[in-house]
Amino acid sequence: MIHLRPTVKTYFFFFPLLFLLLATSQISAQDAGAGRTLFFNNCASCHAVKKVVTGPALAGVDQRITDRKKLHAWIKNSQSLIKAGDPYFVARFNEFNKVAMQPFPNLSDGDIENILAYVKKEESAGGTTGGAQPAAAGEESDNSLVFGIITLILAIIALILLQVNSSLRKLADDREGIPAHEPIPFYRNKTYIALFTMLLFVVGGYFVIQGAIGLGRTRNYEPVQPIYYSHKVHAGVNQISCLYCHGSAWDSKHATIPSVNICMNCHKNINTYEKGPKLHDEDGNEINGTAEIQKLYAAAGFKAGQDWDPSKAKPIEWVRVHNLPDHVYFNHSQHVRVGNVQCQTCHGEVTSMDVAKQYAELSMGWCINCHRTSKVNFDVDDHGNPDQKGNKFYSLYEKFHNDIKAGRMDSVTVEAIGGTECQKCHY
Repeated sequence: MIHLRPTVKTYFFFFPLLFLLLATSQISAQDAGAGRTLFFNNCASCHAVKKVVTGPALAGVDQRITDRKKLHAWIKNSQSLIKAGDPYFVARFNEFNKVAMQPFPNLSDGDIENILAYVKKEESAGGTTGGAQPAAAGEESDNSLVFGIITLILAIIALILLQVNSSLRKLADDREGIPAHEPIPFYRNKTYIALFTMLLFVVGGYFVIQGAIGLGRTRNYEPVQPIYYSHKVHAGVNQISCLYCHGSAWDSKHATIPSVNICMNCHKNINTYEKGPKLHDEDGNEINGTAEIQKLYAAAGFKAGQDWDPSKAKPIEWVRVHNLPDHVYFNHSQHVRVGNVQCQTCHGEVTSMDVAKQYAELSMGWCINCHRTSKVNFDVDDHGNPDQKGNKFYSLYEKFHNDIKAGRMDSVTVEAIGGTECQKCHY
């Protein structure tokens, strides 16, 4: 008689644990994941996947432009194809008011293919927003449920095999005249107790760690503001640049909240809300836009038809949405101006938000992953074109420049120039 107990015990211990670990991981397309980061860093300010923003929707772009070389050339330098007189690209240029697309010579062919893979994935996902909705941890393809079901099935099979083996062993012992032992109750079986303890430790530890990691994070935080301000109307419908209200983001560490006089630059002449889309709060109640403008006038000490005295204005007590811990250093100008990071990368598609909310989790891991994948515009020369000024600071990294020239590397990430060193953000 062959006893299966040792073998079954081995599988019973290790298979559930193996699949439990797999269940806590996520499986996602690597190229599409890298393409998502590249999309937000380079494309999201002008494009979405399924709707027209400043530029055309990107869904189906590989079907509209079947020549891959031309598509790559268009993304890297659209003016080259326009000057060559390509009829399709000239038509697109004219269709969008002859606004030239920003050139991206820093994107390699592999980067462009990753972006197209992300667009293809979003196109087939059935979403409505296209590119600039958040894609934080857990929003990509996730097979955790499948692994969980497989783990449960294997655990049930292992228990059945144990019971079958126990019954067969008892029959064999009875046939050979071996005295039967009293069966050990389930709650006193050391094997079951040890297994249950390990599973409890792993599962409980996982949820405790996840809960501890999430302490202090306020993703999707959307406070009620003293005045209903719609980013969708201002930045979306009216296409007001983010830097008009948050100009300090270009020159300093803080983006700052605009003062009352910034609002009054426009609203001295705009005292009613009539032509914009209907406004609703989080509960679906309709908002009277004109009444909200009157709240602004009350704070500014302004009456329609009269000259405005800015000295009568009082600060509006806006509720802060994004707030990093005090021990973290973050500089907006380094990212927005030097790194050419688009606002949507960290703040989401604000052009579709009425009330602003925290889009990303703003965790250290989230920042580090961005630094590991974001590529630096490492070109230090303008190549005779004053509109494409190189960053002379990067001339210090002679080794990287030599490696790029020699073909040993095709790009440099933020991580390569020290972007993941502790003292960059904590000092």
